Order: sequence, then C-alpha cells, then structure tokens
Amino acid sequence: MNFRSLDLNLLRVFDEIMAERNITRAATNLAMTQPAVSNALKRLRETLGDELVIRSGYGVSPTPQALILWPAIRQALASLQEVLAPAEFEPRSNCRSFILAMADATATLLIPPLINHIQTQAPGISLRVLPLTTRDPRKLIEAGEIDLAVGYFPGALAALTAQTMQSNTPESFAQQRLYESDYVCVMRRHHALAHLPLTLEAYCAANHLLVSFSGRPYGFVDEALSAINQHRRIVLTVNQFYTAGRVVASSDLLTVLPRHFLESTGMQQELIVRELPIHVSRVHVDMLWHRRQQTKQDHVWLRNAVANAALKAFSDKTETVKE
Repeated sequence: MNFRSLDLNLLRVFDEIMAERNITRAATNLAMTQPAVSNALKRLRETLGDELVIRSGYGVSPTPQALILWPAIRQALASLQEVLAPAEFEPRSNCRSFILAMADATATLLIPPLINHIQTQAPGISLRVLPLTTRDPRKLIEAGEIDLAVGYFPGALAALTAQTMQSNTPESFAQQRLYESDYVCVMRRHHALAHLPLTLEAYCAANHLLVSFSGRPYGFVDEALSAINQHRRIVLTVNQFYTAGRVVASSDLLTVLPRHFLESTGMQQELIVRELPIHVSRVHVDMLWHRRQQTKQDHVWLRNAVANAALKAFSDKTETVKE
C-alpha cells in the first residue's frame, strides 16, 4: 500500500461504518448517499487488501483485520479533529455525561464534593460512576467504556513506566496522583483482640474478610505475609469496602480497609482500628486516562473537577480534626 496516495476521507467512512455496523446509517451520518459510501468502502478494501466488513443480518460485521485497524484509525481521526477544530466546552451550558470507575471507598470520599461542584458550576453535566472491578483498568479506558478511572493501580503504572523506558516512546495513558493513604486492620469493638496487642501471630490466627475487586481470594496483605512465610485464613471475600465494614461490625472477622474511608462510613462507633502487624505499602490513589483525551477541553475540565474534589475532601477532614 502506498500511504501517500491514501484518501483520508476513506478512513472517515470506515470509522463510521465500524461505529454503526450498518452502511445505510453510516451514509446518513456522513450526509452521503449509500452508493457513495459503498464505493468508498470498495476503494479502501482495494487499498488495504482486506474485505474489512461482510454482510451480516441487517448490517455488517467487521473482519479480524478491521478490528485491529479501527482503534488506531479512530484515535487518529479524533486527534486530528481536536487539533484542527477543537470543540468548545462551556461547563455552565454543556450537557455532557461522563463515566467514571472507582471503588466505593474512593467514591465515598470524592463524589460528595464533586457533585456539589457540578451542581454549582456545571448543572447540565451528569456522571455515571461504575464499580471498579480491576486493579488495571487500561482495557476499559482503551475501549472507551469509561472516561476516567480513579484508584490504586500500582501494577498498571509500573507496567506503563517499564514500557516507556524500554521503547522510549510516550505512554498511551496518563495519570495524576490525587492523594495518599494507608491501610489499617479493622474489627468489631468487642472482638477478642480489640484491647490486646495485635501481634503477627494473633493476626494470622484470626479469621479474615478480604476485599477483592476481581474476586480473587488473595490480596496484597497475603503477598506480604507470604514474603515472610506466614499466611492467614480468609473466610469471606467481598468486592466492596462498605460491605466489609458492615460484616466485620457484626462478626469476629478481621478486615483491612483504607484509613480515610472509615470516617465516611458512619461505623466508627462500632469498629476498632489497629495498625497492621506487617509492613504494606501506602495507598497511592491516581486518576488514569487515555492520552487521546489529554487536551480535550471537556476532559481537562473533568480531571480538574476530580482533583479539586480530592483537595476539598481532605481539607474538610483537616478542618474537622482542628475543630
């Protein structure tokens, strides 16, 4: 294929067909006739040497090669549009909807100040907050299923750093640190260990509840224990921090929760917080997004709003402590 002779308008047609999976609807969206779209598709097939789409029911289905090409083509077209004709974003009059993914502990902290900001500064904006079910949300972001992920992503960030160092090319994703916290051991107020030294031996001998977004019955605490040839018995695994707090408040299970989360649960009077008897790394809560969104005005506004919500949440906690 001679790239210099490629008509870029064909890529716009391809992108619309892939998005709609229907040539008639693609023609309508492009303000073209159906024969013109079919002719453009024929030219692109000849240029790329692949059928790209085949008839299927009332529409078309992409070939494996088309599925490989589409994400890069769509991103390239979006980048060109953003550079050549950036969309104006006016928060007070915009009705955009954003999709965020975060754990319940993070949402408990960030969503109240974030929604207050939206209601006063951008009343037409709406949010969908999805539960975070993975420590590596890059596939969700790449596929456009979410606009922004907020959470603790040590493995994903390490992989991005390693990829950049090895290939000497910019990462496909960008991140911003929002805040740091740590994990603590939590138990009910009348637990047998509530007023005793929480030794490593006592901790390992107890029954435990694990919060696991993916459902895997093994977490970072277990990795830290394994490193010193210790282990604990996990009786129950759940995927929400709030559920863990409620269960622990009425059982003899121990769990591990983010320290900052406890103040937002309303369960402080029912729970005892103890320092863990082993060293685990502090929690770094980051925003993660795709670089194709880096300069888009609406996405820049969203990231600033989330960052300000984090600042507001922690400044409110500081003021509460001072009082």
